[in-house]
Amino acid sequence: MKGFSSSSSQVFSQKPDQLWNVISSENNLNDTHPFCKTNEIIIWTDNDHRDKLVYLNGLTFIREFSEWFEGIGYNLWIGTKHGPKSYVEWRIKEHTLGSELTITVYPYLLRKWPRLISFLPYYLYINPKLTSYLNSVVGGFKWYLDKGTSVPRNYFGKHPWFS
Repeated sequence: MKGFSSSSSQVFSQKPDQLWNVISSENNLNDTHPFCKTNEIIIWTDNDHRDKLVYLNGLTFIREFSEWFEGIGYNLWIGTKHGPKSYVEWRIKEHTLGSELTITVYPYLLRKWPRLISFLPYYLYINPKLTSYLNSVVGGFKWYLDKGTSVPRNYFGKHPWFS
C-alpha cells in the first residue's frame, strides 16, 4: 500500500489465540470500540466478511475484509458505502507478556496529492488525529479483554471525527 500510514500497538496479557478470538468475532466492535454506536453484520462467512460501523456522531462506514490470516490478522477497506476507502491492517504477534496487537491505517485522505505537498498537512493534522483514534481503538480491545465488559463510549476522550 502506497502513501502515508498511521499505527498503534499495544501489548496484551492474553495469548495470541485469545486476542484473535475477539478481533475476529462478528460484531466485536459493539463491545470493544469506544466510538462505536453500532456494529452490524452485512455478511460473515468463512470466505466473506463485511460489516457496518456506525460511529457515535452518526458517520457510517462499511468494512470490507480483503484478506484473512487465521490467527494472525486481516486486511480490510473502510469508508462510506460509495465513497473513498482507507486500507487497514490488523496484526497479532506473540509477545513475552502474551500478545501484541498492531493496527495500521493507510488513509485515503491526501492520497492523490503529491507527497511533497501532503507531507505537512498529514504529519501536522491527520497523523496526530488518526493515531489518537487508533490508540483509543486498541485501548478498547485491551479494556474488554482485561475487564470482560464493554468499553465505555468515549472512554479515552472524545474524538472530533467520530464522537
